[in-house]
Amino acid sequence: MNGSDSPALDDISPRAWRLLRVAAGYDQRAVEREVDELMQAHVSMLESGNRSLSRARRETLLDLYSAALTDEQLRAIVDHF
Repeated sequence: MNGSDSPALDDISPRAWRLLRVAAGYDQRAVEREVDELMQAHVSMLESGNRSLSRARRETLLDLYSAALTDEQLRAIVDHF
């Protein structure tokens, strides 16, 4: 996604983070393998709303998920969930 089309990181709900991950074809362990120093527990906390990740980590996750989704898919999930 280009910068102007990217959703604001603070506007992505915990549920949307989970749906983005699943839609992109990742389970939590796969994300852990793809992103250095990110643990399954961090992904779980982000998706449950118990804790947020740093902005840099959320940007990395969004880039990872965006690579597997169309802009329309990403926008639909963020906007509706």
